[in-house]
Amino acid sequence: MTRTHHPTPTFQLRLALHRDVILGPGKVALLEAIDESGSISSAGRALGMSYKKAWQLIETMNGHFLEALVETHAGGNERGGARLSATGRQVIAHFRALERRLAMEDAEDARALLELLAPGAAETSACDNGA
Repeated sequence: MTRTHHPTPTFQLRLALHRDVILGPGKVALLEAIDESGSISSAGRALGMSYKKAWQLIETMNGHFLEALVETHAGGNERGGARLSATGRQVIAHFRALERRLAMEDAEDARALLELLAPGAAETSACDNGA
């Protein structure tokens, strides 16, 4: 029997509570973009999302951690802005460390799962949201 070759699978780490995804790759990318730009709107633009969507994601994260991950300050004479709290930086560091461990330690399991995929599964999985 000939094996169908599939693209290498990727795993996306998510921290969920009930139906809320508290933390995942997109939210961590948003935190990193805020850290780089100092602005929620700039970070959102860089990631192709609206200010409203970025703010909703921040509120979700801030509401689930002991301390806010993103701190904002109002404009006035100076432009308003945002910055990560120490907790926000810790969250990024721990999340990225877990991603690296998952990628290294589970490579064999990932290959084993790949071998179990039906032909064409990689093409049809784009509509699967992981549920």
